Amino acid sequence: MCAKITLVLGHEYPGQVCSIAKALEVVGERWSLLIVRDVMNGNRRFGELQRGLGIARNVLSARLQRLVEEDILERRPYQSSPERYEYFLTEKGLDLWPALVALLAWGDRHSPEPDGPPMLIVHKECGGEVNDRGICESCGELLHARDARAMPGPGALAQQDGHLLPL
Repeated sequence: MCAKITLVLGHEYPGQVCSIAKALEVVGERWSLLIVRDVMNGNRRFGELQRGLGIARNVLSARLQRLVEEDILERRPYQSSPERYEYFLTEKGLDLWPALVALLAWGDRHSPEPDGPPMLIVHKECGGEVNDRGICESCGELLHARDARAMPGPGALAQQDGHLLPL
């Protein structure tokens, strides 16, 4: 499926030597960063991802395969009969955390929910909120993906229907 999409859309940017264009070839498809977000939030199994995202199974399968091929996700077996896998972020995948935090803040700023942000990123160590630059507002520490966690914000709590909304 990914190969078909790539053939249809193409993946060349004639006359451009651009790292943004190259990055978008890997993670610029609509579902890719949402999958990375959900894996980062602990949803590692196919069924969890499919239910949480509401994505068609064939599309999810193709995106997971591409993210594994690009070394953003690692696939590990958790059951042998039938074979089932969990997905974990590689270091390359964890390096997307600052981009996700920046996109989250951009979305909160430019498409705000009436009750406030649906998700907050907090520093695991001190509980301070993390800003769009990945800096803890409480202690000033520059954070990395493993130093922070997502938690429901006021917008999520107002709309929540019994489950934690994704980052």
